[in-house]
Amino acid sequence: MCKQHILFIILLFLLYFIQCEKPAEIIMTVTGPVATPDTGYILEHEHLLVDFIGARETGYHRWSRDSVITRVLPFLAEAHSLGVEMIFDATPAFLGRDPLLLKQLSELSGMLIVTNTGYYGAMQNKYLPDDFYRSSIDDIAQKWITEWKNGIENTGIRPGFIKIAVDTTATLSGEHQKLIRVAARTHLQTGLTIASHTGPDGPALSQLKILSEEGVSPEAFVWVHAQDGTFEGYLKAVSQGAWLSLDNVSADSSAIADLVFRLIQLKNKKYLNQVLISHDAGWYQVGEKGGGEFRGFKDIFEHLIPELKKQGFSRDEIDQLLIKNPLQAFKIKVRALK
Repeated sequence: MCKQHILFIILLFLLYFIQCEKPAEIIMTVTGPVATPDTGYILEHEHLLVDFIGARETGYHRWSRDSVITRVLPFLAEAHSLGVEMIFDATPAFLGRDPLLLKQLSELSGMLIVTNTGYYGAMQNKYLPDDFYRSSIDDIAQKWITEWKNGIENTGIRPGFIKIAVDTTATLSGEHQKLIRVAARTHLQTGLTIASHTGPDGPALSQLKILSEEGVSPEAFVWVHAQDGTFEGYLKAVSQGAWLSLDNVSADSSAIADLVFRLIQLKNKKYLNQVLISHDAGWYQVGEKGGGEFRGFKDIFEHLIPELKKQGFSRDEIDQLLIKNPLQAFKIKVRALK
């Protein structure tokens, strides 16, 4: 065999090896990783259980998993029958996150469920644990990174995104600047997308500035509750690459009309590929009888989609919002500034 043939074979082997070693793009669910192309509709911001008592008092002792399952499972079955295959549970640690409960619900419903790592700073820091204040940015980031690497609390269940929350003021508090820096450093080590409970323009744009300082691309950031922002703010965020989460879908006709108007504006500006929609529904509330008034996950399908179709949205555009965009937004991938 001539020297050129040998070199050619070596080159082919190296190319094959590099291709095999390239990490697959996945979504991490409570039952393990799934390849991003194969799924139905995705609801990217819902809550199956919440506990509003505060970080110091919450804990698994506060609820019965069996009782929660009995209450919540029919709503997941209903969503599944409408074509929903995946739900992102946005309840963070110290606010009712229960990965074992979510795993049970996933296995019983056949629904893919995604949980998170991170801390919730809104509501005057009521849900921040005490050690947040005495720990450094890097120490907290290491805790979140460890959950990604090893699983949450020895369960082996890994988070699929980072959930944080900041107050609605344009100038972020020291604690909330710290939170976004923790999230940024965690992202760079894990590839987990940052979904931040935000609201108005000011805190959204402030967080994007801090992410830039930390070397994180806006493509790694989801502006949660962007329905509370302005179209001008949207353009500033999406032009940088950020995601908008319009997550207040309900049966209310005025809310539907407002959301459709925003989606038409974004479509006309050709930014529909950076928009996410969800209900921000569910809410089995610990401490209330029977979990309180649990709101299901059907309003997108019964109210929003019919209205979008009336306004000329195609099936591909609806699939863009409910399948392609969440898969792209939440795939595990480090998005560093170049």
